Amino acid sequence: MTLSFHVLSALPLLDWLALAGFFAGWGGYVWFARRRAATHPSILVATNRERHLWMWRATFRDNRVLDGVVVQNLSTSPSFFASTSILILGGLLAALASGDKTVTLVQDLPFAARTTALVFELKLVLLTGIFVFAFFRFTWSMRQYTFGALLLGAAPQHSEAWDDATRQAFADRAGGVMGLAAETFNDGLRACYMSFAAIAWFFSPWACMVATASVVWILYRREFHSDVLSLLEQRPGAAETPP
Repeated sequence: MTLSFHVLSALPLLDWLALAGFFAGWGGYVWFARRRAATHPSILVATNRERHLWMWRATFRDNRVLDGVVVQNLSTSPSFFASTSILILGGLLAALASGDKTVTLVQDLPFAARTTALVFELKLVLLTGIFVFAFFRFTWSMRQYTFGALLLGAAPQHSEAWDDATRQAFADRAGGVMGLAAETFNDGLRACYMSFAAIAWFFSPWACMVATASVVWILYRREFHSDVLSLLEQRPGAAETPP
């Protein structure tokens, strides 16, 4: 109880507001993005439609080697970010272990806030938690792409009997797994983006608040108002889409 009170009292009110704003901005945007995607186009919704179309067309091919290569290439991105997260976590844990030496080094940086060792370690713990979350999301995305490749490999050959209902069921299932993998990867990317707002906390609470708002705005613009989304929303002809 005494330790908890000491931790609470060590952090100034402005820092608590910055921390609350950080989590409110992150969690609030995740909630908002999911609600808005149900009624407005987003990058994830648009690409999930293409994944479903991809799986539908895969049922017409006898040789699906190219499809397997595409799945493998898609899984390399979460693999890369998972490896990077591990390296960052190693550096953060080393900084936590160094204690006062790291505090002294950071305080020599221009514009860095002068804080106690406890407050500085709390900021490092926040960054560590962000990248732990990102690592788990990236590795889960990798596994989901593996499940998608398994479904693709287990699909019947084109020469076997396929009716429209069977093709649709396969496209829904395999495309859904691929979409979940992409959504999980997107969660990890958002965590990486939000880590920049957490880094701004080392400079000042005000910098953290501004950085949080800026990152949320960038995420919103890229997911709902980007040029690539406009191109993805150019629907193909009705003859090219699955029923």
